[in-house]
Amino acid sequence: MLDSALVDELSDEDDAELETLEWTVDAEDAKARIDKYITDRMPEGISRSQIQGWIADQHVLVNGQPVKANRKLAEGEQVIVHVPGPAATELQPENIPLDIVYEDSDLIVINKPSGMVVHPAAGHYSGTMVNALMYHCTDLSGINGELRPGIVHRIDKDTSGLLMAAKNDKAHASLSAQLKDHSVTRKYIALVHGNVEHDHGTIDAPIGRASQNRKMFTVTEKNGKHAVTHFAVNERFGDFTIVELRLETGRTHQIRVHMKFIDHPLVGDPMYGRVRAKASFVKGQALHAAVLGFVHPTTGEYLEFHAPLPDDMEQELFALRNR
Repeated sequence: MLDSALVDELSDEDDAELETLEWTVDAEDAKARIDKYITDRMPEGISRSQIQGWIADQHVLVNGQPVKANRKLAEGEQVIVHVPGPAATELQPENIPLDIVYEDSDLIVINKPSGMVVHPAAGHYSGTMVNALMYHCTDLSGINGELRPGIVHRIDKDTSGLLMAAKNDKAHASLSAQLKDHSVTRKYIALVHGNVEHDHGTIDAPIGRASQNRKMFTVTEKNGKHAVTHFAVNERFGDFTIVELRLETGRTHQIRVHMKFIDHPLVGDPMYGRVRAKASFVKGQALHAAVLGFVHPTTGEYLEFHAPLPDDMEQELFALRNR
């Protein structure tokens, strides 16, 4: 089994979780009903009636105490939501096509399309990669629990590219340990705004939750976790740049936050990008997990896999090169 520290480390990998959300009520939200306040801050697919159910089940606390759905908030109050996950019995195998790059009795490597959620969470209980894996594989590791069978690491819903999943606990422990000691090769290709002047560089800046919006992350010394991203320029277009990024750590939204921090946000990023700058072809953020390399947990052989850019990013690059 994995120790708790390793599980905590893995929980920071790439994709933001919704298990616990916290807010401090601003003056403009004073006197708002708690159920409406929370609904306005949740992703699509979570209804006000769902929020009311969470409140009734005491998953919502105000200043550490359970409340009723009609409770009016006051400025400065602390709101905490412990988002309930789907019951394991609700998870069903689904016949969703997978782009399988590699598979053996220990693990499977998938080229995930943009738009697919990796594992079930609030608002996304079906149509995930886990549902697809449950249909394709009868053997997935149980280290991360019944809701995330086989999942070793994650990438954002709207990021495409390579992911590995484990078919047994031994393989899962080995792959997770490699992630923890930063020996896994993870390279991303991104299209970013602006002209990145330096041919290569390193962004070493801690990342934590944004105080004003708990769904977002930011560079911060306060409760920030160590985060390092290396970048190299592949191609410049004047107002856009294609960069290759190598993750040394794996914090939630790390690449997206770091590129915004150096004033070169990802094209098409709905959360950290430039609101008025719309991409012609890119759906979601222009970020692709292009290279994944690791030591095989049984054979000891180093394996490295490459996934070509998705069609929408290729179309965007073609348009930039021919404008």
